[in-house]
Amino acid sequence: MALRCGIVGLPNVGKSTIFNALTAAGARVANFEFCTIDPNEGMVVVPDHRVERLAAMLPHEKVRRTTLEFVDVAGLVRGAAREGKGRGAEFLGHIRSTDALVHVVRCFDDPDVIASHATLDPPQDAAIVNLELVLADLVTVEHRLEKCRKLAKVGQKDAGAEADVLERVSAHLDAGRPARQLPAELRQHGAVQALQLLTDKPVVYVANVSLDQLQGSARTAALRALADEERAELVVICGDMEAEIAALDDPADRRAFLADMHLEESGLDQLVRAAYRLLELITFYTVVGVEIGSWTVRRDTPAPQAAGKIHSDMERGFIRAETIGFEEFVAEGSEAAARAKGLIRSEGQDYLVHDGDIIRFRFNV
Repeated sequence: MALRCGIVGLPNVGKSTIFNALTAAGARVANFEFCTIDPNEGMVVVPDHRVERLAAMLPHEKVRRTTLEFVDVAGLVRGAAREGKGRGAEFLGHIRSTDALVHVVRCFDDPDVIASHATLDPPQDAAIVNLELVLADLVTVEHRLEKCRKLAKVGQKDAGAEADVLERVSAHLDAGRPARQLPAELRQHGAVQALQLLTDKPVVYVANVSLDQLQGSARTAALRALADEERAELVVICGDMEAEIAALDDPADRRAFLADMHLEESGLDQLVRAAYRLLELITFYTVVGVEIGSWTVRRDTPAPQAAGKIHSDMERGFIRAETIGFEEFVAEGSEAAARAKGLIRSEGQDYLVHDGDIIRFRFNV
């Protein structure tokens, strides 16, 4: 399953512009609040120079590349969660199953684009959305808590225990604090995990800037300070420039464009790296016959579970993992050459997969 990121933010901060630039999905962009009615979804291939290097050096018929899915919902405004203002709160359910949140914050000046407030204040604007997410989670917890209390009254002991847990979570959220700041024993409790709370998800802040602010500004610095305080990631993107890059079909033209702008990578590259860091994800590779594959797992995933990413039978019948590092493999040029030099290691069930491993799984079912 692809990594999924939900895009949130105030209205008219450039969410849909950035979504389109990242995914080429063609979502509607308009200069008024709540132009996004139905959630937009788009899939992109994760930029990965290693799988492209393997594809360039090895004969193949198929390359399986890792993908990333974005879900863009309507802008949130103050009062959305409790008072029903705006449209964003209606669609938050669509991002409960995502792995991370991409929080777009407006840092650019443009008199032609309506702003939610008279004065742009990135940390304050971010705080409005964050509070609405907390309040949306509080509504979710309160609904479940009410059901648990009713079940507890008719003698269901498990419901009573769950109610005790949810009362503590409710008090935490009611104080305006996100679920990710809950004590570990509460945050990791099964009843809490089942609710898929929005504020339990890691956050990547995206500072949407104008072209002349790409190298930094006071607004970006203020948002970076907030991200550092929350131990979140920050990516600085010019949505309009990313749209221009996305319009270029030839990868060489895209590289030339970035070079002209004195940039080493696109906003998508930065966003993917930030999401991978937050979620502690790594990529391993397979070269089997005429197929090259890339696979994403969490860091310190045991080899059998990594095999299960490819097929459940491979995890069930796991025997061993024959592995070699990416750089070693490239230096030798092929699996046969690496085997001849004894560079391929045989690892058992306790082996923790490393980023860049090239693995052949041996299994029997």
